[in-house]
Amino acid sequence: MAEARRTLDGKVALVAGATRGAGRGTAVQLGARGATVYVTGRSTRGSRSEYDRPETVEETAELVRAAGGRGIAVVADHLVPEQVEALVGRIDAEQGRLDVLVNDIWGAEKLFEWDRTVWEHDLDKGLRILRLAVDTHAITSHFALPLLLREPGGLVVEMTDGTAEYNAAHYRVSFFYDLAKSAVLRMAFALGHELGPRGATAVALTPGWLRSEMMLDNHGVGEENWRDALERTPHFAISETPSYVGRGVAALAADPGVARWNGQSLSSAQLAREYGFTDLDGSRPDAWRYLVEVQDPGLPADVTGYR
Repeated sequence: MAEARRTLDGKVALVAGATRGAGRGTAVQLGARGATVYVTGRSTRGSRSEYDRPETVEETAELVRAAGGRGIAVVADHLVPEQVEALVGRIDAEQGRLDVLVNDIWGAEKLFEWDRTVWEHDLDKGLRILRLAVDTHAITSHFALPLLLREPGGLVVEMTDGTAEYNAAHYRVSFFYDLAKSAVLRMAFALGHELGPRGATAVALTPGWLRSEMMLDNHGVGEENWRDALERTPHFAISETPSYVGRGVAALAADPGVARWNGQSLSSAQLAREYGFTDLDGSRPDAWRYLVEVQDPGLPADVTGYR
């Protein structure tokens, strides 16, 4: 790796919820810039979470190391305050600092029910969605932010689905999903008010249509042949890898002027334009503009000018 890209040498990051998807992509890209990255999750080589998927938190740490960073896997359930407190205590003891916190915990793909009203949606699953999406982030911030504030210039990224502008005007999947993703946007706004005067920055960040491991499996493809899914799902042409939003986080973390984004809602495409990075294939997919201008109006799939 070229030394010029190691802009996060000496920085310490915690990516909460890094087993797969955007969390894994973010952890790897922070590592590629030279950061020490603590990655957390519940799926390990010895025990799977209710996801029952093969990805593990140890595997993510190995990918961070392969990218050039220092990856440290910690098994943690972010709904259990004692586990999060112990996690932050470990980071403090081992590093004495925390520069970047990425709240990416989600874990509800198998719980939400498309286009079902609040009275039709399974109540236990709906309430579980809110606990996974909201309580986990609040618990993690409660314990981690005092350490992050110890040094000036800290960054908190609240990972969500949808920009504030898009979500304000569009119903997202169901009552519980809509509420969960909007709450995370508001968390970044509130944290911006609390962190800004204390020398740190909080933002909400959304990827576009993410080619996560689960999404690829749902389409029966892998990353190497993902375009085979376009016959079945033409608009999937606007999709992006988890590394794209990860590069956005890394760019924010390396920006000495990151405070200008404090409290704002951002997207991977917006940051790509601002900082000049691309997805792994050299393109710059702009999924949220594409949704508004092509997919939502029901136009035929055509990504010309959108990636």
